Amino acid sequence: MEPTFAPGSDKAALASFSPESARLVETLLWLCRIPSPTGEEGPICEALVERIARAPIAGPIRRYGHSIVVPVTRAKNGAARPRIALVGHTDVVRTSHDGAVRIEGDRLYGPGASDMKSGLALMLDLLEEGRDAIEGIDLTLVFYAREEGPFLENELGDVLAGDDELRRVELAVCLEPSDNKLSLGASGSIQAGITFRGRTAHSARPWQGENAIHKAGPFLCDLAARAPREVTLDGLVYRTVTTATMAQGGRGRNVVPDELTLNVNHRFSPDTSIEQAQRELEALVAGRAEIEWRDLSPAAPPHASHPLVTKLRDAGVRAVEPKQAWTDVARFATFGVAAVNFGPGENAQAHQRNEWTSVEKLSEGREIVRRWLAAVAGADAGAGATVAGARLEQS
Repeated sequence: MEPTFAPGSDKAALASFSPESARLVETLLWLCRIPSPTGEEGPICEALVERIARAPIAGPIRRYGHSIVVPVTRAKNGAARPRIALVGHTDVVRTSHDGAVRIEGDRLYGPGASDMKSGLALMLDLLEEGRDAIEGIDLTLVFYAREEGPFLENELGDVLAGDDELRRVELAVCLEPSDNKLSLGASGSIQAGITFRGRTAHSARPWQGENAIHKAGPFLCDLAARAPREVTLDGLVYRTVTTATMAQGGRGRNVVPDELTLNVNHRFSPDTSIEQAQRELEALVAGRAEIEWRDLSPAAPPHASHPLVTKLRDAGVRAVEPKQAWTDVARFATFGVAAVNFGPGENAQAHQRNEWTSVEKLSEGREIVRRWLAAVAGADAGAGATVAGARLEQS
């Protein structure tokens, strides 16, 4: 099928690509031209439902709010086959752009071009153009909303809680922007409000009060002197770090402040539970202030030796690295489902002004994913049971 072009679109630029790449790029242009800032994913969800309904799928689309689960292929007669989910969020952060969605050389500019509509484009491309690579597996696609917002508002949590079949996949791949590198695991994240309390007074007579900002000084010095704590898991180094990111306090320029609240972000390695991370932060505060737990996001293990992960590694990824950040692989981990990060988007372009992604990496990512799925589908008939056993050992 030849690529189609909207009036006044990037027809000349698309004509410089191969037909396969042109179709993929046109899909990404289509996605980027649908506004979907966090909290406003309704239009893109409706557009995806309409587009996916035109493709051959194995069952009805399952919808949860503005998120959808798509059963693409299923074995007949209950045969054991590897069960894989490709997962991507539809929302983008609100950033500034100096021009329309467009192609300039190797760069495709647009809101979410890197994070993570490039990953969504690969998912749609497999559905519409890559059937040969997926017929030997049970493939599920997940398009979900509100990833860029608070942990509790992320709709993937509702999707996983409500979708029994999704919780039974052997591996989920979150197509977060990773430059076609395999990013394993995820650091956990705690956001905490640390409040120091004092007593007001006139700033001309500070001895009559107790300065909450000054009381926070020793704690901030402890944070500044705190070196990252490193741990090696599956040959990958993860770092636990603690950072003060915001401060709020004070009543006036001539008033000794009686309250100061710091937002402290504690990022912890995959070998640490949320409860252990909370105790570590409590020990650091050491009773000097009150703690309000604002956001608690779990970590996720690397799964480097998982059979499906090693096949993805061997399919031509650019590198294997630890994920020194939080992603939704951790949500799958809470349900005992192995998950990894891999995507064609430019990692450094996430959340940037005039966000762009590389067309070359987009096409490269498609080839890696197709090689991987073809290799998985070509495994012997017992692969599904073997992978399921591996999942139970690692969960």
